[in-house]
Amino acid sequence: MAKTISIWSSAPKLKETDRILLQKNQIHEGALILVNRNHPVKMSTPDLIHLPTGMLQVFSPEEPLIQLERACTFQLSTLIDFCGGSKEIAIVSGYRSRESQDLLYINSIRDNGVDFTAKYVALPGASEHQTGLAVDVGLFQEETDYICPAFPDEGISRRFQKAASEFGFICRYKEDKSNITGIANEPWHYRYVGHPHSVIIDQKNLCLEEYIDYLKQFQFGKKHLNIEFGEHIYEIYFTFAKKNITQITVPVNNCHWTISGNNVDGFIVTTQFLKGSVGNDM
Repeated sequence: MAKTISIWSSAPKLKETDRILLQKNQIHEGALILVNRNHPVKMSTPDLIHLPTGMLQVFSPEEPLIQLERACTFQLSTLIDFCGGSKEIAIVSGYRSRESQDLLYINSIRDNGVDFTAKYVALPGASEHQTGLAVDVGLFQEETDYICPAFPDEGISRRFQKAASEFGFICRYKEDKSNITGIANEPWHYRYVGHPHSVIIDQKNLCLEEYIDYLKQFQFGKKHLNIEFGEHIYEIYFTFAKKNITQITVPVNNCHWTISGNNVDGFIVTTQFLKGSVGNDM
């Protein structure tokens, strides 16, 4: 599935545009929200669905029925099928409520100690699992550790890792980024951010904290970020949120676009064009 990828910045290429208005609290919604101890979850209840029939699930008393956000679920199922992991990769954990994360944190301190818990269990309110966009995966085994499932850098696990970004996922907590994320290396924890952001993050070896800051240089009307991937070209730009209402410019013809808040201070617009379309002159 390898495709040619090019990433560059340029002056805006959008032609016909329209404007929409967003409330300040909408910065807390979307696939690109940054969640950590400095930026806790403030989103409304995510659009959750149960895992599809046939997807392996590890039973645990902490999470007897696993749910994930709708788009995340579909892309995860497609990713597992693509890498041939439907009989080897199991879903260990998905969405957790604030109450479930609170209980997990307390129990981990009791069972594993403060140091372990600080490394591997996010504070209640600061866990990506509360968004429905984060998933813990592991090899399907008789016994699975709910907090640290086995997902070694070999075999089917490696194939999953290498293909993840093409389906919108990033390995959220890497060893060389732990000083930024505040979480130890977790090769089993994947976060859905959507395509093409996952590809850019992977190509530039960024963690989500770094990527959210990186995007702020591409403010609407000044310099935009572009990525060519397969038959599509994406144009990405950022708008800082205003105190009450923020006006966002979006294209109107020949493209698909999405808006996500970053859970910090603004909105990220992602537009997608077919190469050679009239909506974008590249």
